[in-house]
Amino acid sequence: MDRDLRSPSRRRFLRGIGGLAAVAAAVGAPRQGDAEPTGPTAPVTGRSRQSPPIRIRAVDAYPVYINQRSDGLLDPPSFSSDDDPRRWRYGGPFEQLPSAIIAVIKTDQGITGFGMGAGGSAAVEIIDGHLKHLLVDANPLNVEQLWDQMYSSALFYGRRGLFTMALSAVDNALWDIAGKHAGQPVYQLLGGQARDRIAIYQSGGNIPQAQTEGIRHFKLFPRVGPETPADAMDRTIDQIVTARETMGPEGNLMIDCVSRTGTVEWAVDFAERVRPANLYFMEELLSPDDVFGYAELVRRIGGGGPGWTKVACGEHEYTEHGFEVLTRLGSAEVLQPDMTWCGGVTAGRRIAKLVEEAGLEIIPHRGGSLWGLPIALTSPSCTMAESFPAGSAILDAMTPRSDGGDFLAPEAAGFGTTLTEALVLDQRLTA
Repeated sequence: MDRDLRSPSRRRFLRGIGGLAAVAAAVGAPRQGDAEPTGPTAPVTGRSRQSPPIRIRAVDAYPVYINQRSDGLLDPPSFSSDDDPRRWRYGGPFEQLPSAIIAVIKTDQGITGFGMGAGGSAAVEIIDGHLKHLLVDANPLNVEQLWDQMYSSALFYGRRGLFTMALSAVDNALWDIAGKHAGQPVYQLLGGQARDRIAIYQSGGNIPQAQTEGIRHFKLFPRVGPETPADAMDRTIDQIVTARETMGPEGNLMIDCVSRTGTVEWAVDFAERVRPANLYFMEELLSPDDVFGYAELVRRIGGGGPGWTKVACGEHEYTEHGFEVLTRLGSAEVLQPDMTWCGGVTAGRRIAKLVEEAGLEIIPHRGGSLWGLPIALTSPSCTMAESFPAGSAILDAMTPRSDGGDFLAPEAAGFGTTLTEALVLDQRLTA
């Protein structure tokens, strides 16, 4: 399979090391009672040590219209009966993908940070009623300290799920401020041997057309489970094998079942039937709660056993605490945190450290967004970045440049988005 990694640019690597050294040397003196800035975001590049620390002055967040998946998000559903199959997949107005939010954090030095999260109006309420009080008048460069304070303050109600999606938005906005303040892209603040580019893997879409653009890796979304009729299952397997034949032997082919009802025995049988497709990984074969079932799959179909494919999950897991469970149990070989859900880049870099130390792979969910790209570019085990949907004003503003089947590292300070407060307000989703 094609697992070629582009060599890091020596010029960019040296510039990154130099930038981090400058950042470390230019930390502003904390005022009386302040804790010292922590982590790589302590930088106040270009400021004297006598300069007053930067302060957060305003924190706002807004649900935004992403694309057609946001259509009807706030409308009440209509079900045909208690047994309507749609009941099992109805996500309500706070489901992760269509319920995106953007946090907007302003400082007293004129720097505005933008961060994507999820959870819709419920997450906005958490930010407005809880997290804002821990952020206003704080030094935004103390990113990791602020993360720890916010997470600790919600331990008794919000270790996972909705709270962490809200936390992701503000954490990402803080990293955006840190990068803009330092005059560097976020990925350079993370340290390590960052790459200039990383291979795209396209989720869905037309394979032959994408191949003409240089894309080599693809993922399909077979919506199957134990309840799928036999004839529909046969068609799905034929489609997966045909996709491999269309691609040819080169490149990685993956599938994502987005399963809520999968069982280990069903998944093992499914994996055996699609062996001719030579899948690189099979994603979300089980419910995200079934961590022990995933560990069994690693032993029965993955590298812990016959190695037919790799077992992938983690898109719906949260913080390094959740991912420590997955790594210690051996529940996955490819871990897929989403930087707009898992707790933001602060959580993402901690998750990446866990994954690397365990000798596993991290391939972030939507790693081809400008939010996911910093972790993808700086994690040694990450070989591909998942495509990020475009086609709306707000999505286009959060999508990196690409070239010949690769996403390119951003050059602008912060995450490199083209978001503005005017755009966010224009795309605000209201009832």
